[in-house]
Amino acid sequence: MASLSQYLPKLDESHDLPLYQQLQRALREAIEKRVLGPDDALPPERDLADDLSVSRITVRKAIDGLVDEGLLVRRQGAGTFVCAKVEKNFAKLTSFSEDMRARGRKPRSVWLNRAAGTVTPEEALTLRSSPGTPVYRFHRIRYADDAPMALEYATVLASCLPSVEAVESSLYEALEKNGSRPVRALQRLRAVLLTAEQAQLLKAQEKEAGLLVERLGFLKDGRAVEFSQSYYRGDIYDFVAELNAST
Repeated sequence: MASLSQYLPKLDESHDLPLYQQLQRALREAIEKRVLGPDDALPPERDLADDLSVSRITVRKAIDGLVDEGLLVRRQGAGTFVCAKVEKNFAKLTSFSEDMRARGRKPRSVWLNRAAGTVTPEEALTLRSSPGTPVYRFHRIRYADDAPMALEYATVLASCLPSVEAVESSLYEALEKNGSRPVRALQRLRAVLLTAEQAQLLKAQEKEAGLLVERLGFLKDGRAVEFSQSYYRGDIYDFVAELNAST
């Protein structure tokens, strides 16, 4: 890779922002624009300071802030790297595609199954629907760029989509086009060990740590519309939530 400094703007001491904040912003933009990709190493702090004609304290302060944001990670004895982990805000009802695009990554899917059917007894209970209710099932591997991130198994009421082929990439975008995007959801997160089949599909190891997220989505009128089970790779996915004390 060419010297990182050639991609960064010149830092200006007369600028309203302190030098470390200017560098922090420039590095953040380099990550968002994929000049620096997941797991890319930053130059040593001394080299970066020399190239940018600033102090090592300025460089360290800028990097410290990005480490706190979760964009960079320090590895003992190896250096500083762009974090390959993805943080998902557990309190926001967003789709996988929206999450990846917000982080400058390209979402895509590999279909395992996409079919019409009727609810199973368990699905009827979960979706609060009558026996024989038509549904669409969507099973796929979700990718960020070329990295497999999750296995997704979603069941949606057929009345909420024109056809099973209506879902090309984002399920929530397809539901939104049909006026049936969930506005609230109940989610449950569990730690699991990946099975041999799951590990193979996710390019992980059998019995590696994974995260199972179950989501039940509801429309404005209170009807359940979607039930999904997503198995995430535990080594590259974190779930976070902002908590506030009651007053």
